[in-house]
Amino acid sequence: MSFFDDEANVDQYLQMAEGYDGAALVEVLGRHLQPGASVLELGMGPGKDLALLSDAGFEPTGSDASEVFVRRYMDGGGAHPVLLLDAVTLDTDERFHAIYSNKVLQHLTRADFRASLSRQAELIPTGGVMLHSLWYGTADEEHGGLRFTQHDEASIRTSLPDSLELVAHERYTEMDADDSIWVVLQKRP
Repeated sequence: MSFFDDEANVDQYLQMAEGYDGAALVEVLGRHLQPGASVLELGMGPGKDLALLSDAGFEPTGSDASEVFVRRYMDGGGAHPVLLLDAVTLDTDERFHAIYSNKVLQHLTRADFRASLSRQAELIPTGGVMLHSLWYGTADEEHGGLRFTQHDEASIRTSLPDSLELVAHERYTEMDADDSIWVVLQKRP
């Protein structure tokens, strides 16, 4: 069972994440993507960033591996399409101009992170982009049954399939100084 398939774990996460959203990340994505572009959000959780993506002029589709998050979003009158998707296999025939995640891929092992990036590259066109935020560092930790794999510029570069290039990245502060990094990846011709 996935950590986020437990209602109590979802409630705990929602309490911890109160007051956080990806507004600054969506702004960065806007520098690399035209309004009206389709964006798949991986790990949408309660759907906060889906609304931000829509407000920024994109056509978002949410996804999560957690049936609890997907059900709660839909039961709450969710305004955007959502898919029940694992972030590694991404078992969908749909295609998107971009893929976005906010502190989601850090829950994958390093091998699964590489596999996810390879599969994501198959879902976007040449020139399409991905924006992902991650905790910054080199540690692999587990807290309360949930994995946290930190990434730095070197580990991200070594995880990229040949079809992707790192076009922008920046460290930023979420809880502690420079504890996070966002990366923009682009599909090569």
